[in-house]
Amino acid sequence: MTDRKATTVWTGDIARGKGQVTLDTSGAAEFTVSFPSRAQEANGQTSPEELIAAAHSACYSMQLSGLLGKNGTPPESIETNAVVTFGPQGEGFAILGIALTTRATVPGLDADTFTTLATTAKQICPVSAALTGTTITLDAALN
Repeated sequence: MTDRKATTVWTGDIARGKGQVTLDTSGAAEFTVSFPSRAQEANGQTSPEELIAAAHSACYSMQLSGLLGKNGTPPESIETNAVVTFGPQGEGFAILGIALTTRATVPGLDADTFTTLATTAKQICPVSAALTGTTITLDAALN
C-alpha cells in the first residue's frame, strides 16, 4: 500500500483569498489556487478540478496501457485528455461531469477490441472509481 500527500495553505476569504498547494510526497510541484481561477478564468492559477483532470487522464492512460499489454498488444502511445466541468448546482457548486478523450497507437489491434479495453479501463481506473457518482463519458479511438 502507498500513501500520497499534498498540503494546501489557504489565506484570505473565498472571493479574494488564495491557497498554495504543495505535492509533498514527490516534491514535483507547487500550485496556486483561488476561487476566481476555479469558477472563471485560470489566470495562471490552477484549481482542484484541473488537478482532478490531470490525475484522471494519467490514471486512465496507465490503466489502458496495462490492459493493452495484458491483451498482448502493448501501445506505442496513448494520449488522454480529461475535461472536468465545474459549475453551480443547487445552493453551491459541483463537478458536473468529466469527459475523457483518448487516442492510441496500438499496432495489430482492431477497433472493436480497443473499444472494449478502453471502456473497461474507464470502469476500473482507480480515479474513475473514486469519482463514482460523477458522470464520466469516454470518446476512445485508435490513431
